Amino acid sequence: MGTSSHKKILVVEDEEDILQLVRHYLEKEGFRAVTAMNGLEALKKVKEDTPDLVVLDLMLPEMDGLEVCKRLRSVPDTAMLPIIMLTAKAEESDTIVGLELGADDYVTKPFSPKALVARIKALLRRIERVPSNGQDQYRHEDLTMHLARHEVTLGKKEVPLTAKEFGLLEHLLRHRGRVLTREVLLNAVWGYDYYGTTRTVDVHVRRLKQKLPLLEDAIVSVKSLGYKLKDSDEPG
Repeated sequence: MGTSSHKKILVVEDEEDILQLVRHYLEKEGFRAVTAMNGLEALKKVKEDTPDLVVLDLMLPEMDGLEVCKRLRSVPDTAMLPIIMLTAKAEESDTIVGLELGADDYVTKPFSPKALVARIKALLRRIERVPSNGQDQYRHEDLTMHLARHEVTLGKKEVPLTAKEFGLLEHLLRHRGRVLTREVLLNAVWGYDYYGTTRTVDVHVRRLKQKLPLLEDAIVSVKSLGYKLKDSDEPG
């Protein structure tokens, strides 16, 4: 069955017309749509019954989207919950903050509901995807990535990564030693024709290094190109 089969999406948006439009498109595609019109209600609904993905507007009454995102990421149960932020073009600096706080992706208003649904499907596919090359595990020093379990461990401790952080790390591990441009990483990890800023990649690389300090020197920025993950025996 497809990606949408029985998947529950929480849409958090205070504009009734946008909320109903997104809900309509999601249900048409076979998703179960749940809605909230402010930040506090969103947190309550997540706690009651965790959805498979959250579409989260940035500007919300009671509590804004950035705070909701921060709170969801700070709790183990929702640390890896996929989050797509809805932002207005004028809020680009807030968008970067949203990505810093752990949002997986963002869609800029005004948007096409069809395009939003495509992003949702792409993000869910990324989580469910079975490794195409048959390899289920990657290692780098004390770090182990288990693809089928969607799990990263450092020694014996699990490190919660968001879907995009996980995808980015997987791509760097899979192509260890090779320089990957930001465009290649965007295309591989975000999985669609991406028209947004390549700063998205930089933000996610920075987050990976924060969560996994042993990657601080291992992921190298290649001037004006992109990034590469050094082999363990490669000189600094």
